Amino acid sequence: MKLNNLQPAAGSTHSRRRIGRGPGSGLGGTSTRGHKGAKARSGYKKKIGFEGGQMPLQRRVPKFGFKNINHKEYFAVNLSTLQKLSEKNGWTEIGIAQLVEAGLTNGKEMVKILANGELKAKLTVKANAFSKTAEEAIKAVGGEAIVL
Repeated sequence: MKLNNLQPAAGSTHSRRRIGRGPGSGLGGTSTRGHKGAKARSGYKKKIGFEGGQMPLQRRVPKFGFKNINHKEYFAVNLSTLQKLSEKNGWTEIGIAQLVEAGLTNGKEMVKILANGELKAKLTVKANAFSKTAEEAIKAVGGEAIVL
C-alpha cells in the first residue's frame, strides 16, 4: 500500500451533483429549482405545518377546554396502603423515601395521602399534601401528618 493507490472503501462516498455551474454541466439554468415561486428563490424556508396554502391541520381542528398552568399533579397513596406498609415492614414513620423503597413512587412525584381505607397503626406520615379526612384519620389514631 502506497500513498498513490489509497482510495476510499467501496460505497463510502457518493458523487455530489454540482448544480448551477453553467449549461455545460446539464444542471445550469434554473439549477433544479423549477420556474419562479418562493421555492425558486434563495432564503426560502417553509413554515412548520404549512400545507401549500390549504388550511393547516392545527387551524382546522376545533379547540376547546382549558389547561391550567398552575395545576399540580399528585401521586395518590391511600391510608390502607400506609397500613399495609407499616404491618409488612414495621415502619412507624413513612415518608417519600419509604414509598420509593416500597416501589410505589420514583421520588420525583409529589405525594398526596388520601383517606381511602382504614388506618390502625400510629404513624408519622410525611407527604406533600393530605386530604382533610386523611389528616383527621391519622391524628385520630395518635399519629402525625407532616406536610413537606
